[in-house]
This record gives sequence, structure tokens and C-alpha cells, in this order.
Amino acid sequence: MEGGGGGGRELQMQIVCSRSASTGDEEGAGEWDSSRSALSLFKEKEEEIEQKKLEVREKVFSMLGRVEEETKRLAFIRQELEVMTDPTRREVDTIRKRIDKVNRQLKPLGKNCLKKVKCCSSCRLLYRNQLPLKKTF
Repeated sequence: MEGGGGGGRELQMQIVCSRSASTGDEEGAGEWDSSRSALSLFKEKEEEIEQKKLEVREKVFSMLGRVEEETKRLAFIRQELEVMTDPTRREVDTIRKRIDKVNRQLKPLGKNCLKKVKCCSSCRLLYRNQLPLKKTF
């Protein structure tokens, strides 16, 4: 216990011991020794508890320090990953824009090609149809 918790009990033990010592008989001396040994045992136990409490506190703080370091590392790694993915995203976006632009340019060209193919096929049909007429003349 911290603070005055142990002091009050110690004071009580001293009062009991001083009363028994003032009686002057052998039983008082025996009680004095037993109360003194009980008090010293109590103090030892308190010191052990305090020592263990300090050890646990040190362990907890060291673990907290490690956890903080690991969170910093993770944040750094996350930032690096974001930086690495950003250029690829940009590249993909620019490539998509180029593809869209080319597709837009190809649409009218495709329509023109279809028109020309139709025109050519109709001209071919007309030419084939006119060939037999020329042979007959």
C-alpha cells in the first residue's frame, strides 16, 4: 500500500507493543517480539508487492513503447504503399483517357469505312451487271 495505509497499522502495532512492554511481564516481551516479527513480515510483504507493482509497470510501459514504434512503422509502410499505388493509378488513368480518345476517333472512321464498303460493293455489283451488257454489243 502506498502513503499512510501502512503507517496506521504500524502505529497500532507500536501502541500494542508499548502497552505490553509497560506491563513488564514476560508475556509482554513475547508479544513484543511476535508483534515486531509480524510487523517486519508485513513490511517485507508490502515491499515485495511494491516491487512487483513497479516491475509490472515497467513491463507495461516497455510494451507500450514497442506498440507505439510498431504503429509508427505501420503508418510509414502505409504511406509508402499509397505513394507506390498513386503513380500506377495515374498511369492507368492516362492510358484509359488515351484509349477513350482513340475510340472516339475510330467511331467516325469505322462509319466511313462501312459507307465506303457498301459503296464499293454496290459499284462492283453494277460493274458485274454491266459486263454482260457490253459483251452483247
